[in-house]
Amino acid sequence: MTRPVPGPDQPPIPVRLVTFNTHHGVGFDDRHDLPRLATVLASVDADVICLQEVDRHFGERSEDVDQALLLSRALDMQLAWGPAIDRPGAGGQGSGELRRQYGNALLSRLPILVSDVHRLPGDGEPRIALRTMIELDGGALWVTTTHLTNDSAEVRAGQAAALAELHTGPMETGVLVGDFNAAPDAPELDPLRQRFTDAWQLAQAREDRAGWRFWQRDEGHTHPAGGPHRRIDQVWVSAGVTVRAAAVLDNEGASDHLPLVVDLEVRSGV
Repeated sequence: MTRPVPGPDQPPIPVRLVTFNTHHGVGFDDRHDLPRLATVLASVDADVICLQEVDRHFGERSEDVDQALLLSRALDMQLAWGPAIDRPGAGGQGSGELRRQYGNALLSRLPILVSDVHRLPGDGEPRIALRTMIELDGGALWVTTTHLTNDSAEVRAGQAAALAELHTGPMETGVLVGDFNAAPDAPELDPLRQRFTDAWQLAQAREDRAGWRFWQRDEGHTHPAGGPHRRIDQVWVSAGVTVRAAAVLDNEGASDHLPLVVDLEVRSGV
């Protein structure tokens, strides 16, 4: 049977997306608790979950477990993985031990059609972009997950430019998410502003954890979790994506960041 091709009058497709720097599952109580993290993620009821600072057999700090795989199984979601750090196991190359990895993960209840990893420029801790294409019912959504350096605005500028280049002309419906270690209006993120728009500013409804402060209402701050005053965890969207709502959620102590959830509507037929 031939699948019908969506027409231009098809309604947009709703997608709930969350981005969360997990701090390798260690909360501000200094305790590694992956079930706590999984419970927080499950409560969001997201279609796509983008995670930064995820460990796979990295060491004692995360009990040497494969966090990406365990979370995908706990939430019954597909997994795409992007290692920023990839080292041999403790026994060395050829020992047969599992590699020690750390990076970004994407979990999806929708089919993942494409997944590739792109190294970003800069010295120091390696940084990458995990680019995926998600199949929607009548469309597709490109999702790129990243975590930029916290050391240098100049290096972040080069990384932002590399990220912008990953979003090509045919990719009309795309989102770029992650921990950018800079405010959305920072000069070094200008390459992103040339191709994307800050989802928090577009959202028709907004809610954050700092709303009780009368001088800080609907600011979208996500870090540090105990007293957020920095909006470094962000979602950027292309022209084919509408933002209905955005909210910063409680993390139940699971990380030093707070999760950001956005309700998107994606143009169909692209």
